[in-house]
Amino acid sequence: MAEIHVRGLRFHVQRLGPSEGPVVVFVHGLVMDNLSSFYYTLAAPLARDGIHTVLFDLRGHGLSARPKAGYTPQESASDLLAILDELGITEPVYLLGNSYGGIVAMHTALKAAERVAGVVLVEAACAGTPGELWVEDIVNTLSVAALGLEFDRTQDQLRTLGQRKVAKLAGNADALLNGTSLIDDLMSGALLSKQDLKEVQCPVLGVFGAESELVDAAQDLATHVRNCELHVIPGLGHTVLREATGDLLSLIRGWLG
Repeated sequence: MAEIHVRGLRFHVQRLGPSEGPVVVFVHGLVMDNLSSFYYTLAAPLARDGIHTVLFDLRGHGLSARPKAGYTPQESASDLLAILDELGITEPVYLLGNSYGGIVAMHTALKAAERVAGVVLVEAACAGTPGELWVEDIVNTLSVAALGLEFDRTQDQLRTLGQRKVAKLAGNADALLNGTSLIDDLMSGALLSKQDLKEVQCPVLGVFGAESELVDAAQDLATHVRNCELHVIPGLGHTVLREATGDLLSLIRGWLG
């Protein structure tokens, strides 16, 4: 476990695998997610393949600092690039973003095209109508959750029931949703435009579940991203990382060549 300081914030970072060779950086999803969702599913197996893997907790998540503001994907992209600078990684890297992490990864690819060799999107809608509907749903869900955490004192109830670990997670979610600008920042321009997709220079691999509400985002990628490979896994929803880990690993290994 490593703790590094960039942009005035503390970030929790993990590195696995050799210090040389291709680098894959993992970007996780929102609120209850953190780098641990990648550790054993994808990062450790790829590290055993000889790939240098970098995992980090987004600001406000996991063991990273929780500032009051700065939760747009654009800010998270700047955080990611600053972390790479601090780690001394100057060569182009591959970014793998799950769910909301895919939006951060694509913003990074646009912000610093020369530093991104490719992007893997796992169940991520970055633009168009699918993205708009997804972000709207996320904002509504998180807003309801924020109210419940604030007024129902969910963490106190869980603590009373002896569920201390879950109570801690609920407390962290409460602090993030009710104590920061996260929800407001999601509403203010989180998505890319279709023109942005056309300007992505690196190869993109998109992996979706056939039963997911985000599967229509695959068509936007196919239409607008110049170098895009898509895979839709039958029978899965927004659970590709958890329920199709082996298939996902095979796709990533083949795509990385």
